[in-house]
Amino acid sequence: MAEQVDGQALDEVVTFTSDLIRIDTTNRGGGDCQERPAAEYAAARLAEAGIEPTLLERTKGRTNVVARVAGTDPGAGALLLHGHLDVVPAEAADWSVHPFSGEVRDGVVWGRGAVDMKNMDAMILAVVRAWARQGVRPRRDIVIAFTADEEASAEDGSGFLADRHAALFEGCTEGVSESGAFTFHDGDGRQIYPIAAGERGTAWLKLTARGRAGHGSKVNRDNAVTRLSAAITRIGEHAWPLRPTPTVRAALTELAALYGIDSDLTDVDALLDKLGPAAKLVESTVRNSANPTMLNAGYKVNVIPGQAVAHVDGRYLPGGEDEFRETLDRLTGPDVEWEFHHREVALESPVDSATFARMRAAVEEFAPEGHVVPYCMSGGTDAKQFSRLGITGYGFTPLKLPEGYDYGAMFHGVDERVPVEALHFGVRVLDRFLRTA
Repeated sequence: MAEQVDGQALDEVVTFTSDLIRIDTTNRGGGDCQERPAAEYAAARLAEAGIEPTLLERTKGRTNVVARVAGTDPGAGALLLHGHLDVVPAEAADWSVHPFSGEVRDGVVWGRGAVDMKNMDAMILAVVRAWARQGVRPRRDIVIAFTADEEASAEDGSGFLADRHAALFEGCTEGVSESGAFTFHDGDGRQIYPIAAGERGTAWLKLTARGRAGHGSKVNRDNAVTRLSAAITRIGEHAWPLRPTPTVRAALTELAALYGIDSDLTDVDALLDKLGPAAKLVESTVRNSANPTMLNAGYKVNVIPGQAVAHVDGRYLPGGEDEFRETLDRLTGPDVEWEFHHREVALESPVDSATFARMRAAVEEFAPEGHVVPYCMSGGTDAKQFSRLGITGYGFTPLKLPEGYDYGAMFHGVDERVPVEALHFGVRVLDRFLRTA
């Protein structure tokens, strides 16, 4: 099929990525963020193309944008295309280029959000504006959502939209967003393009141990710090059992075929060993996990506190929440209480759907040397909140990346950046997929 996006779309995706990066939408949690300037920028670009945007806020300054592009087949389920506008903090002193400069240097766009995920926001804008210039209408209605607060609780973003503005997503059956269809180089010449068809559930936990406060020089067998430390050690050292889901099984089967090895799913750890670097695409999603991340206890070295608190980043597989809860009850024991500080569902999406096949075909057209495989994300996205509306979510932010570019390290990392050519690839692939979706 001939090239369909125009040169203006290729220029605009770079400009929009850079412009959005320059708008500081740092989300420090606790409501400390202002997405409105970025939302107004995105809304203006849509309006210029004749696409009517709606701006919505739960909290002042925490702005979301929703718009709809009408398709030609009113009987087809609508497709949700969503990306978040907020970014995690960045310490400028640690960066080679200022994180909010949006500088384009040597064919690379630098800055916080270049990958997570103002690049995808820019791709969406560039594609639908190109359609407006060309008079293109997709088959399905395309609902566009630029959201706030994804990097925290999503309460001001996709959660608010799903709970309070469901009518804007009427007819949506599927959605695509971050992060999939990027180039994974296995170090042996293969280029793999994983497309996400699932997410582990989010289980951010607060653990509290209570004891008897007292003088640090006295015997104290009811020490809250000791009790909490023992529980945290048990959690951190726990070996979670293998629980490969259908998406993970499909990923392992396709990777095994690519490498010409036996796809023995009765010994997943042995299979992962045989996959070499490609195992990174799967290894974090074959089981539940719980990683201690924060500790807080005491206020003076010679005072034994009466309470100690810890936080744990837990993730559970689709169908694995009951096992997760039961395991935490056992590992914390009778002296430590635990509760969900933040919880979201696990997701599983079919890899044999027509939509997945069209995503695969779009990538393969522009990267014929690549090998598309399904995978499950170890973390989470706004797809969790939109799933409340019955929307099946996929991770599809296409990027063709050079060898040596560590895609995973760009997320929340120092010197986040994206090649211009990767953005051009993304626009071409996204356009092709959406025209056929």
